[in-house]
Amino acid sequence: MADNSEFDRYYNGLLYSVMRWEQLTAFWEKVDTSAGWYLYAVGQEVPQAPSDGDTVQRFMRELDGLLRREHHEDYCAIVYADDLEAPNFVKIYDPNHLGSSCGSSATKSSVLPGWLMSRTPPRELKVGGVVTGQRKRWWQSFLGEVV
Repeated sequence: MADNSEFDRYYNGLLYSVMRWEQLTAFWEKVDTSAGWYLYAVGQEVPQAPSDGDTVQRFMRELDGLLRREHHEDYCAIVYADDLEAPNFVKIYDPNHLGSSCGSSATKSSVLPGWLMSRTPPRELKVGGVVTGQRKRWWQSFLGEVV
């Protein structure tokens, strides 16, 4: 069984929000795409190996477009990282499945992110609901371009 303590420390640890769209643009530029990122669409198969730099760059570009198209706000605030200057772990929430990203005090549950970028091997996160067909198609389309 894999040791997930480092992943859990990042996942449950303090993360900083990318609040504005121009901050998101600057943030992507600070990601070292060749640093060995695991790209995980929550609810899909957990990646067994890190992606190459070209794949990470394409993922960030395509996901950035999706977030800007579908998050109908004049602010971002759905991308979180352990370090905004030199990230090792990034949570990205799906703009079509936000709920409360910090959890609900009434239910003691929180919405899972849509995607994770992690330099530590991720563990499977159990999705309580259904991953929409639209998101599955987006991910499968992205993976199709990777092959």
